[in-house]
Amino acid sequence: MFGDPEQMAAAMRQFADMLSAPQGSGPVNWEMAKNIARHAVVAEGDPSVMEGERRQIVEALRLADLWLNEVTELPSGLTSPEAWSRSEWIEKTVPVWKRLCDPIAARMVETMGGTLGGLGGGAEAQAMAAQLGPLMGMMRQMGGMMVGSQMGQALGALAPEVIGSSDIGLPLSDTAALLPGGIAAFSHGLEIPSEEIRLYLALREAAHHRLFQHVPWLRTQLFGAVEEYAKGITVDTSALEEQIRGLDMNNLEQIQEALSGGALLKPEETERQKAALSRLETLLALVEGWVGTVTDAAAEGKLPSVAALSETMRRRRATGGPAERTFATLVGLELRPRRLREAAKLWQAIAAERGVEGRDAVWAHPDLMPTADDLDDPQAFVRGETKFDLSDFEEPKPDDGEPGPKAPGEE
Repeated sequence: MFGDPEQMAAAMRQFADMLSAPQGSGPVNWEMAKNIARHAVVAEGDPSVMEGERRQIVEALRLADLWLNEVTELPSGLTSPEAWSRSEWIEKTVPVWKRLCDPIAARMVETMGGTLGGLGGGAEAQAMAAQLGPLMGMMRQMGGMMVGSQMGQALGALAPEVIGSSDIGLPLSDTAALLPGGIAAFSHGLEIPSEEIRLYLALREAAHHRLFQHVPWLRTQLFGAVEEYAKGITVDTSALEEQIRGLDMNNLEQIQEALSGGALLKPEETERQKAALSRLETLLALVEGWVGTVTDAAAEGKLPSVAALSETMRRRRATGGPAERTFATLVGLELRPRRLREAAKLWQAIAAERGVEGRDAVWAHPDLMPTADDLDDPQAFVRGETKFDLSDFEEPKPDDGEPGPKAPGEE
C-alpha cells in the first residue's frame, strides 16, 4: 500500500474529494467534478489568457455585435465580453451544468445509494443497514462520487474543444466569452486569416447571447425538457449491482476505472424520456439554425471566407462535436446534424417570405415556434403564417377574476 507514494497521494486526494461535498449540497459532488476537470485540462496544458489575446477577443465580440444589428431585430445581449482560459470556462459554467445535470443525477444517485446499501443481501443485512443512518449516508456519498467523477471526466474532455460559452447551444453563462485555446484548435489547418476566424466565431457567440438574453421563455423550455427527461429515469440495478459486487476494494486501479466509466450511469430510455429528448433536440436545432443564419447574413460582404468558415462549422457538427459528445455522456441526447441543416433552411425560408422582422417575431412566444414536423416541411410552416398578435396570449380570462367577453345579447 505504501510502496508507491504517488499512488498513495492520488488515493488520498480522491478520498478527500469524496468527503469534500457538504451535507445537503445536492446529489453530485461538484467540487470533485471540478477538480477532476481542472486536473485534466492542466495536464494537457492550459496557459493563462494574455492581455493582447483578451483585448483582441473583446474587440471582436463588440464589432460582431454591431454587425448583428444589421441582420436581426433582437437587441444586443452583450454586457461585459470576456476571454477565458479552459480552467475559467469550467469554473464559470459549472453552476449551469449543475442545474442541467442535478435532476438526472439525483435519480441516479438515489438508485445507486439503494443498490450499494443493499449489497450483502438478506433480510438481516437489510435490517442492519436500515439502522445505520451514517452508513446509508456514506452510500449516497459514494453514489454522488461516482456521478461526480463521470461529470468531471466529461467536462475535462469537453474543455479543450470548446470555443466559447455557447458551444452546446445552451446558455452556460450570462457573459459572452471566447477561449483563445478553442479558437486556435478551430483554426488548425485553415488557411484563413486569424482575424477573420476570430470575428466569425465572435458573431456566433454574440448571436447566441441575443437569443438567450431577449427570449425569456427559452431557458425555461430548454431546462424544462431536461427535467422532464430526468423524471422518467430508471437505472438497470441488476447490472449496477453486478459491476459493484465485482470490485476489489483493495485494488485502487480497478475502483478508479469503475468510477470514471460511464457504464454505471447509463439510464434506460422510456417513451416519456424519448418525447422530452425530441422536444429538446428540436429546440436546440432551431437555436443553432437561427444562429447560423444570422451569422452568415452578418458576415456577408465583410468576411471573404465566410462560406469556408460556415462549411468548417458544419463539418465540425457532422463529425460529432463537443455538443453531441457532452449530451450523449451527461443527458443521453445526440444532436443530429441533419436536423441542424433543416432548421437553418426553415429560418431562411421564413426570412425570405416574411422578412427579418417576421422571422425574429417567431421567438416571441413558444406557441409560435416550429415543431419537428415543420423541420421536415419548412414551406408548410411558411404557408401557414401565424399572426404575431400576442394579445391573444395576454387577454384576461374569466377565471382570472376579470370579466370575460360578453355573450351576444348581454348588456
